[in-house]
Order: sequence, then structure tokens, then C-alpha cells
Amino acid sequence: MSTEKSAAEPSVAAPDEPTAPTMTRREVLESLSGILLGMFVSILATSVVSSSLPKIITDLGGTQSAFTWVVTATLLTTTISTPIWGKLADLVNRKLLIQLALGITVISSALAGLSHDTAMLIGMRALQGIGAGGLTALGTVLIADIISPRERGRYMGLMGAVMGVSMVGGPLLGGVLTDSSLGWRANFFVGLPFAIAAIVVLQRTLHLPPLRRRVVRIDYLGAGLISVGIALLLLWITFAGDSFAWISWQTAAMVGGSVLTLALAVWAEHRAAEPIIPLHLFRNRTLVLAVVASVAVGIAMFGTSVFLGQYMQLARGKTPTESGLMTIPMILGMLVASTLSGQVITRTGRYKRFMLVGASLLTVGLGLMGTIHYDTSFLLVSVYMVVLGAGVGMLMQNLVLAAQNTLHVSEVGSGTATVAFFRTLGGAIGVSALGAILSSRSTDMIGKGLAAIGIDPAAMGSGGTLPDLATLPEPVRVVVERAFGDSIADLFLVATPVALISLVAVLFLKEIPLGHRSGVEQRLEEDAAAAVAPVTDELADARR
Repeated sequence: MSTEKSAAEPSVAAPDEPTAPTMTRREVLESLSGILLGMFVSILATSVVSSSLPKIITDLGGTQSAFTWVVTATLLTTTISTPIWGKLADLVNRKLLIQLALGITVISSALAGLSHDTAMLIGMRALQGIGAGGLTALGTVLIADIISPRERGRYMGLMGAVMGVSMVGGPLLGGVLTDSSLGWRANFFVGLPFAIAAIVVLQRTLHLPPLRRRVVRIDYLGAGLISVGIALLLLWITFAGDSFAWISWQTAAMVGGSVLTLALAVWAEHRAAEPIIPLHLFRNRTLVLAVVASVAVGIAMFGTSVFLGQYMQLARGKTPTESGLMTIPMILGMLVASTLSGQVITRTGRYKRFMLVGASLLTVGLGLMGTIHYDTSFLLVSVYMVVLGAGVGMLMQNLVLAAQNTLHVSEVGSGTATVAFFRTLGGAIGVSALGAILSSRSTDMIGKGLAAIGIDPAAMGSGGTLPDLATLPEPVRVVVERAFGDSIADLFLVATPVALISLVAVLFLKEIPLGHRSGVEQRLEEDAAAAVAPVTDELADARR
């Protein structure tokens, strides 16, 4: 019998037998409020600077490479820390862990607000990614604890609303603050009251049964090897083509070192008593396909949405506030698609059809966005963003739902974090690779454009620094806008075939009936069975 089947069957067997106490709707909503508030803080802390980042990097005298690194540093540490947080969730108190993650997120964000150069900003954003990794892994795990897979779709509207408000409100709020007298530094302090509120709400409303006492063994070797291997890979993608050639001894050293370190990580995980990423999970077909699709979603979603702010400001000449407002169509598409599909999934128990539609829309949306230019109608760009957002909304969370539905309750933390890990890894690779492409393409196109109007590109002396359009003469401004508009469109075209991978993965995914028991209910059942087993054995011995 396969791992997937044996893990999934307990979720659907005898769904109507009340073998464990069930939380009331009010109790679920109370607990969910704290979890969602924590997710809101995580997304807000990341998204609040997205519309302001071009202005921030310009003020700090940074380059396109620094712009990419501010995003990549967060994704890098989020990627590395996500599986570690997920494994810890299977071993120790999850409530304490999510409060710790919240604390790290807010403190690092506040320190980022005090940055005096891009190096400090990048460092603090890297620290912030550690907290975001915890919130990414733990939020979904805790939702699985209190809501069964079958009922989870009913709450997708709330999850979608929180994601929509934070993703729309973040850039918009960041833009307003940046354009106001407070300046962009206020972006990094705005999440503080929300984080404090999340910690208080979680403390008062989230009540989980204690884990059974056992010896906890942290896989430090595996965690270290995974971290080093992934870091080397992302550093190579970021610097190759800029600091050194793609084909060079530096590439050989970094790629070779990454492959060797990750191979050692697999060896360490195979031998560890409590591996960070349990290798036997990859015998679960659903989880493997969810991982493949999540990598593609991460590249497509993170790797393109990050550069929308640059498109609006550097190709269309919009302010940070206007830039935030103009990304609303994508978020609305994601919110509506996630809400409606979640409601139908709860009523029918069928999810694959929505994932297929989502993967198709994701691919089409990226292809359409690849046709935009610096002067494309905003109405047309908005329609394209709605299509792209709807694809993400139907696909991203349902990949996690499908994987969780096949996992044993004791491995929900590791399994969920594994899917999130590869999604974030895809995003980090996407941002680094696409950022390198954008830097090279835009620099080349600006140089050719300036030469065409009789200006020596060397005389500009930009050195790759992001331009301030308001200070440029009209002919030069048009050259810069055209260069960034066409270069960013190319990024969407590059990501389009990657999205096709998610569609293929979903096509091969086997739909398994959604379970009717939450993680808490399953854990209480197993604890009760473990307590009864010794008594049963004693009675059997007595009869003999």
C-alpha cells in the first residue's frame, strides 16, 4: 500500500463518527482570527515596501542589483527557515513558535526602518525573512489543526480577504506614507501594532492540546547543509552575469559547492532521527506533484509580481501611491477566485478542476502580461492582471490543501513546510534570475536608446543606479520608460513556460476525497488510542 493512500484513508474513514470533541464555529473563528492576523502581519511587512522600493533604493543610492537583493534576501532566509520552522511545529509548541516568528518579523522590520544604506536594509530584510518563514509555515499548519480539509474551503474567503487586504493595502499604505511627510521609513514601523494585537489574540484564543512528551532531536546538521546549499545556489543566480560571467570558475565553484552540499544534506536527512525534510514524504505522489507545481507558482508569482512596482513607476512614471493602487486588479482577481473556489470545494469536496483552471489562467495571464509595453492601455493591463491573479488564487492554496489531505497528522508540519519551502525557493530563484535579466536588458536597451538620440551612455554615469524619472529630460525619460517597459514584459514571457509545468503537474495529480477531521481531532484520537493500547494488552495477557 502506498504512503499516500494509507495517509489519506484515515481522513475519510468513518467521517460521521464523533471520536473526538469538535470545535464550534465560534471557537474556530476565534482561533482563526489570531492566525489570520499573524498572516496579515507577515504579508503586510513584506508588501508594504513593494510600491516604495524604487524610491527607497534611489534615496539610498542603490543599484538595480541592490533592488533585487532587498527582495532576494528576504526570500532567501524565508526559504531556508521555512522547513526548519515546519519541523519544529511537529516537535514543540506551535503557539509559542508563531508568537516567536511574529516577534522576529516586527523587530527586524523596525530595524530596517533605521537603515542608512542598502547593505543594512538588505541585512534587516534577511532577518525579517526568518520570521516570515515561520509565519508562512505555521499559519497553514495551525489552520490544518483546527479545520478539516473538507471544511477548509468555507474559510477560504476569510483567508483570501486577509491576503487581499494586506497585499493591496500594503503597497497602497506604503505609497501613501512614502509620498507623505513621514517618508518611506514609516513603512517599516506600520506593522508593529498589528503584530502586538496578533500575539495577544493568539494567546487568548488559540488553545491546542499538548503534544505527547518525547525526546526532541533537532537535525542541526541537515538544517545547516540545506541552508548552505540553497544559499550558494541563490547567490550564484544573483551575481552571475553581473559580477562574473555565467560560464566562469566562480560559477563552477558555487554551483559545484551547492550540488555537493545538497547531496550531503540528502545523506544527512536519510540518517537523521528527526530530519528537517523527511525523505519518505517524497513517496507521496500528491506531495511531489504539489511541490513541482509550487516551484512553478513561486517563480511565476514572486518572480513577476515583485517587478510590477518597477513597471508602474519606471515605465509609466507613476508615484508609489499610484503604483499601489494600480496593482489592485491582480489582487481582486486572486481574492474573488480564491473565495468562490473555496466555497464550491467545501460543498462538493472536489478541488482538482479548480486547480486545472487556475494553472491554465496562470499560464495565460503571464503570456498576456508579456505583451505589455510602456504605453499599453492601463485598462488592458488591468484585465491581464485579473487573469493572472485569478490563476494564483485558484492554485496556490489548493496545492497545500491537496498535500495536507494525504499527510499523517504527525507530519503535517513537515509536509506543509516542504510545499511552502519549494514555493518560496521557486520565488527566490525567480526573483534572482529575472532580476539579473532585467538589469542586463534594461541597461542594454537604455544604452542603445541614448545612442539613438545622440547621447553618450557613458556620460550619464548611472553605473546601474535606478533613475529618478522626475529629474530626467523628456527625451531621456522616454528612453528609460521604454527600456523598462519592454524589459519587464520580457520577464513575464520568460515565466510563461515555467507556469506550464504547474499545469502538467496538476494534470497528473490524483484527486483524493477530502477528510472530515481536523488535525486536533486526529491527534486526540491517536492519543486516546495510545492510552487504551497498554490496558488492552494487559487484559489480553491476563486472559492467557
